Amino acid sequence: MPFVVCEASGGYERHVLQSCVDLELPVHRAHGTRTRNFAKYPGLSAKTDQVDARMLALFAAKSEDLRLWQPPGTETAELRGLRRRRDGLAQMIRKEQNRLEHPQIRAVERSLKRHIRALTKDMNELDEQTGKLISSTPGFRSKSDLLKSVVGVGPETAAACLAYVPELGSLAKGKAAAIVGLAPQAQDSGTLKGHRRISGGRRDVRSTLYMAALSTQRYDPMMQSCARRLRERGKPAKVAITALMRKLIVIMNAGLKEGQVSIRYGAAKS
Repeated sequence: MPFVVCEASGGYERHVLQSCVDLELPVHRAHGTRTRNFAKYPGLSAKTDQVDARMLALFAAKSEDLRLWQPPGTETAELRGLRRRRDGLAQMIRKEQNRLEHPQIRAVERSLKRHIRALTKDMNELDEQTGKLISSTPGFRSKSDLLKSVVGVGPETAAACLAYVPELGSLAKGKAAAIVGLAPQAQDSGTLKGHRRISGGRRDVRSTLYMAALSTQRYDPMMQSCARRLRERGKPAKVAITALMRKLIVIMNAGLKEGQVSIRYGAAKS
């Protein structure tokens, strides 16, 4: 049977993906960084449509266990669209607020403030629509309630997880951290032990997990203790926060899987 591979290209690949689904063809959406790194092995350094097609064919033939793309449900697609637009507005607001620190010209300052007010109004409206969608969809509502029972996880984090990681609750413990790019990657060579780093994964959800980790570190004694032990071992503050983010996603995945969440190091029971 034919097997289709296409690169993620800022949303343009969705037409290929949907056409494959309509034709009942298995299809994999490949991450661009992974395919370009693969292209270096056979020396395909040039980039043309013909070279890319050959490279993707080789990538498909030599790669194992490629995840088949599955179209999201109607509600999930709507939630993801709302959330992506909301996150885009939040990013624009941060940029405008940064520009507001040094406007220099009064008219520019007024323009920036007007734009920030308008963007904030739109973002709040999208938050309201997102909340209504979650509350009116039984599956979303029950999952959101479970996620929000974790200390530090509020409506924004719950919505981001539902939108960007819809498979949360069906993943293995290690996979939950890896899929959002929170699994530390070894950087060792011989006797040299390099610093572990996180990379890849679904960046859209990591920013909300970061804020949730800051909150849980502040309000949950067990997470405070975990972060303190890491700092006492000489770990930087960002490493401690990343560790809490990793714990949170594992806890949420286990909680959705078992039907009840406990913050205590991810223990969950039915």
